[in-house]
Amino acid sequence: MGEEREDPQKIKRIAAAAYDYDNDARWADYWSNILIPPNISSRADVVNHFKRKFYQRYIDPDLVVEPMSINSSSQPAQFLGASSNTSASTSDRARPRSSGSTTRTSGTSSTAGPNATSVRWDRQTIQFSVNAWVFVVAVLAVFPLVPKSLANRAYRLSFMGTACSSLYSLYSLYGKPRAWNMQALQVYFQSIIATKDFLYFIYCLTFVSSHLCLKFALIPILCRALEHVAKFLRQNFSRSTLYRKYLEDACVWVESNTTTLSILSSHAEIGVGFLLIISLLSWQRNIIQTFMYWQLLKLMYNAPVTAGYHHSVWTKIGRTVNPLQQRYAPFLNSPIAAVQRWWFR
Repeated sequence: MGEEREDPQKIKRIAAAAYDYDNDARWADYWSNILIPPNISSRADVVNHFKRKFYQRYIDPDLVVEPMSINSSSQPAQFLGASSNTSASTSDRARPRSSGSTTRTSGTSSTAGPNATSVRWDRQTIQFSVNAWVFVVAVLAVFPLVPKSLANRAYRLSFMGTACSSLYSLYSLYGKPRAWNMQALQVYFQSIIATKDFLYFIYCLTFVSSHLCLKFALIPILCRALEHVAKFLRQNFSRSTLYRKYLEDACVWVESNTTTLSILSSHAEIGVGFLLIISLLSWQRNIIQTFMYWQLLKLMYNAPVTAGYHHSVWTKIGRTVNPLQQRYAPFLNSPIAAVQRWWFR
């Protein structure tokens, strides 16, 4: 009996070890969004542990990933324990408070710090609640039959909710600066400036206070909220009858097409940049907002989490526009060269 239970897991572990992670764009995105202390980020056992967690999340949810313990320092141990979502002492505390959650918490393993599971569970629940709310509000904002006043309010609330969600995620993963001086702030911002949460936070700030209403700018917000909601539902409600009947196919599609959603978001982000340039010709023009947004696009072009998608879009734009510009508007060569020097600087 014991061998029959172990053989399927052994086969799954072999399949997870043999999976081609380097050719899966989702793995690069997953790995870049994990906060790992520098002193253990290059260890093979740590990388293999997160590869198995990635395989469990995106390929085979039935794979059992054992918790990982690190004996080097308290901070790495606490982090890896939280990432593995395992804490026996926390599940013991959770039983008296909520009898309905006994089955869910008692299934966790027992190697992490005292509050790792409860903190991570609370963070996931908060993020799910906010992103589900953002998704509903954003759909209201773009739905054509919604009154204009309600749609405009939903439009701004979508950006505000996403900004709060991104800021909370940054605080949960990176905390706050060690000190409120210039050197500490510089180190802190260098650690978060290339993360997807920071990019979305700045993205939302450029629109939440603007009088210009671009519904097209909600596409990246909808894609982000959809990814968070689908991932949470699949991880926590996979055994629910309601989920299996109505939501499983949609959630599986979303999690297996994160690359497609990222490409769609990058197209929308660059398209919004050109719409802001066109808006400079209208009475709603905002030169500061346009300049700030193109600085953000420049940052997205260089940030590892978005660079690949933005490079692909700009390559397509260049293939289409450059021949037309050389043929019909060669006098634009000098201005375009100046813009390119600023872009690649």
